[in-house]
Amino acid sequence: AASFAITTYTITAVAGAHGTVVPDGLTTLNCGDNQSYTITADACYHIVDVLVDGASVGAVGSYTFSNVSANHTIEASFAINTYTITATANPNGSITPSGAVGVNCGSDQAFTITPAACYHITDVLVDGVSVGAVASYTFNDVQADHTIEASFATNVYTISASAGANGSISPAGAVSVNCGSDQ
Repeated sequence: AASFAITTYTITAVAGAHGTVVPDGLTTLNCGDNQSYTITADACYHIVDVLVDGASVGAVGSYTFSNVSANHTIEASFAINTYTITATANPNGSITPSGAVGVNCGSDQAFTITPAACYHITDVLVDGVSVGAVASYTFNDVQADHTIEASFATNVYTISASAGANGSISPAGAVSVNCGSDQ
């Protein structure tokens, strides 16, 4: 008498931090079976790569082993999403930090707006919308790319000039003078 049993194989599924591979762990299959896996990144993360038997198959969201005839492994790795906040300042002031600022998903990023001497902030645009003449602005829980732009203008002062009886002063009245100028 002879007895026979079907050959079984295992697939080992491993997910790196910040994501899942379903089903996870060890899955035992009969020879010739198929097995599908779903790879999902946590919020604010993305799939970097999926390795099948140590070889990359790319940043795929699913993978199917067909007609299984050997043991296999599937391993997924994940990374945090990063976004760019483009910060610019028009002449006569600065914004800190400036340029293309990388921010991890879910993080906050603060900016400081500083006018040059004799200038003041006229407006700050966040994603093209005015938030007023603010000296600082914080993007909270960043989930997308953004822009911030600061504008500045010269400080203007008024000199009130008047003369008493029997004389004159020129110019007379309210005279506007730019900061740092002579009058």
